[in-house]
Amino acid sequence: MKRLFDIFFSVCVLIVLFPLFFVIAIIVRCTSKGPVFYTSKRAGLYGKPIYCLKFRSMYEDADERLNDLLKSNPALQSEWNTFQKLKNDPRITPIGRFLRRSSIDEMPQFWNVLKGDLSVVGPRPPTLMSDCPKEIEQLYGEKAHVILSVRPGITGVWQVSGRSHISFAERCLMEARYATSHTFWQDLAIIVKTIPAVFSAKGAF
Repeated sequence: MKRLFDIFFSVCVLIVLFPLFFVIAIIVRCTSKGPVFYTSKRAGLYGKPIYCLKFRSMYEDADERLNDLLKSNPALQSEWNTFQKLKNDPRITPIGRFLRRSSIDEMPQFWNVLKGDLSVVGPRPPTLMSDCPKEIEQLYGEKAHVILSVRPGITGVWQVSGRSHISFAERCLMEARYATSHTFWQDLAIIVKTIPAVFSAKGAF
């Protein structure tokens, strides 16, 4: 039932929002150098690497900038270790900041849902910084096998509970509970809660 819902919901979203996607694509292409889309390497089901499609919200050399920033700034490295995000991220373009706060940058990931890489609702897939298999275990600790036992999602308990104001450790606890007890009706409730969470932009950066 969950997979059938994912397919149906994603097809509807992609069809309805196609005009918006077209406009956003033009804006991204015209406001900064680089491609319209960006593929982010993430940990998928059972830790298998997946590539999530997003509207590009960062400068073209963002990955290199991040590595340089973290190596040269211990404070930013600590912030990244805690939240897996940077609040004042210098890699983000002006239009990209709006796309992120509104979560529009993640809308193309409904294509990943159709492919089976993601679910509409599930744990947020963590960014993979290397090809080292132990990186996921270092991120999730003892919760790794539980969280990775379900397909990651575009939205989830983290997104409707404060998003980036929640530490990575707290997020792991939330998502481990979801992985062991989620139901179809709980997924529907999370989707409904996602709408006001997106419009309020609380914890989005």
